[in-house]
Amino acid sequence: MLPARAGVVPCGYGKTLRGARLDDGRRVHLLSALDTDTGIVLAQVTVDAKTNEIPAFAPLLDAVHTVVGTLEGVVFVADALHTQADHARQVAARGAHLMTAVKGNQPTLFAQLKSLPWPDIPVGDRTRGRGHGRRETRTVTAVTPHTPGGIAFPHAEQAVRITRSRTTNAKTTRETAYFTVSLPAGHALPADLQTWIRREWLIENQIHHVRDVTLREDSHQARTGTGPAVIATLRNSAIGRHRTNGDTNIARALRHANRRSHDLITAVTSSYPTTQ
Repeated sequence: MLPARAGVVPCGYGKTLRGARLDDGRRVHLLSALDTDTGIVLAQVTVDAKTNEIPAFAPLLDAVHTVVGTLEGVVFVADALHTQADHARQVAARGAHLMTAVKGNQPTLFAQLKSLPWPDIPVGDRTRGRGHGRRETRTVTAVTPHTPGGIAFPHAEQAVRITRSRTTNAKTTRETAYFTVSLPAGHALPADLQTWIRREWLIENQIHHVRDVTLREDSHQARTGTGPAVIATLRNSAIGRHRTNGDTNIARALRHANRRSHDLITAVTSSYPTTQ
């Protein structure tokens, strides 16, 4: 099992603030890490407008470390853009673990995972669900290759294949995705892998969607200095507070908070640490 304090953190998920621009007209892009246990954005860094998200990954890890105190045992889930050898080493150096999607940006690794004898490997976990007029089946298969050199990615212990079958209006579509994870089979069972991948969706559904639709972030035109990033942090904080209070409808929770603003002031002032 993972250490008792371990959590699952979708990490390295970028979002462009479409209404906010720098002095030279470029848009602001932020990279975030979400604690899926609480729904709170642990850290967020601004991506240098002259580069891309990849160099911002290590600073984001450092920012999460500052917030939680240690990364020992934490499972970071990242999208395919961050399937980078240096990222895997950065995560391992901090005592954490990495589960990352593998796509065409890593052709050698992708070809290796795709060519594994998946039909001969027993299914590890299968879930079925219904919702929004569709039926979905998700199947997880995981294997520890014992070929010379193992998986062609630093610290990777298991290769994972997830297949998703969706049926909508009598039409069925099938999608296959591949992942690596730096935990051995005894510490990351297929059911765990299934759960972690589903949690990866939370940063898009619970944070980005709420900021876009409920808080209309893209309509905000902050332009001065770090203003756009600061205001995005305040939005994250508001969402996180309502999530920890058990609110699932953030729009309704915000309306309630607007009517009872003194409750928030009392909560903040009563819990803020004081010095003697």
